[in-house]
Amino acid sequence: MSRISTRAAELSERLAQNAQAVCRHYLPAGRREGRYWMVGDVAGTPGRSLYVRLFETERGTIGNWVDAATGEHGDLVDLIRLNQRHGRLAETIDEAERFLSLPPLTSDEERTASAFAKPARAGSTTAARRLFAASKPLTGSLASAYLRSRGITRVSGLPALRFHPRCYYRANEDDVPGTPGAFAAMIAAVSDNDGVQTGTHRTWIDPSGGVKANVASPRRAMGNILGNAVRFGTADDVLIAGEGIETMLSLREVLPAMSMAAATSSAHLAAILFPTALRRLYVSRDRDAAGDAAFGILTERAKAAGIQLVSLLPEFGDFNDDLRQLGASTLGQRVALQLHAQDRARFSID
Repeated sequence: MSRISTRAAELSERLAQNAQAVCRHYLPAGRREGRYWMVGDVAGTPGRSLYVRLFETERGTIGNWVDAATGEHGDLVDLIRLNQRHGRLAETIDEAERFLSLPPLTSDEERTASAFAKPARAGSTTAARRLFAASKPLTGSLASAYLRSRGITRVSGLPALRFHPRCYYRANEDDVPGTPGAFAAMIAAVSDNDGVQTGTHRTWIDPSGGVKANVASPRRAMGNILGNAVRFGTADDVLIAGEGIETMLSLREVLPAMSMAAATSSAHLAAILFPTALRRLYVSRDRDAAGDAAFGILTERAKAAGIQLVSLLPEFGDFNDDLRQLGASTLGQRVALQLHAQDRARFSID
């Protein structure tokens, strides 16, 4: 057996240990029924023709699947190959390794069991890390187009952001009947002050790339979010923190050298943990009651920690509204007036 075939067999076993997670990721329109994951076909079309075995029985092995309509069958490596329309087995191996977050195949080292080999509880930090690892680079993606549609042009050099072409979406009672089970999504790593990923934030995107997906909850987070944030740059003594990813990226358009953190919501902004070296915290405030409440809590916390707190107020609802309605030049001028003189000199403003 060749090395690549041997590797495929190893990955088949590893994927089988995560069979339900594999199905949720690649066949999100399906659903679990008893011992099987039922879906329409290998492309993930809704239906019940294809079934994937989720439990070992005397009649079959975990991960084996059959499409009753076409007679196709195989293991989870075969499923991923057909689902992703790969022409070469090596492509499927790369994809499976990304999903399992394994190191790249090398000829001179033994493989050790990945931390993601065991099934991950839905919404857990492990599941959040796995989703981010399975996502693709942001550059040139629909997520990049979405950001540009919001006036955000600095879309390179953002390691905290990635793209998933078909991210699972669980509809709730507020969604219309028939809401699809997956959409393209911008995937953001949530991390602590040491840069360790603790969670993942998802923004589902309409196929046009110009707006968020038309669902009841186009933004959701998973993992350990409280106190942590989506980070752009490494914070030292000065940091800008705010709620939304697009809001912080709008400020990054005019303050590209300053470190920023998106807490993903007003409640999480109020609870954000301060870096050890932080001396001045700028707070990007949304003009609403929740934003005012978050700022009030941060004022008390910053005072107790000996950190200077400075309010950054937009002209409109938030700084992304300002960027789109005023343009980067005017936004830069307005933000500069709200900075300390030494920070205006220290951080370049375009």
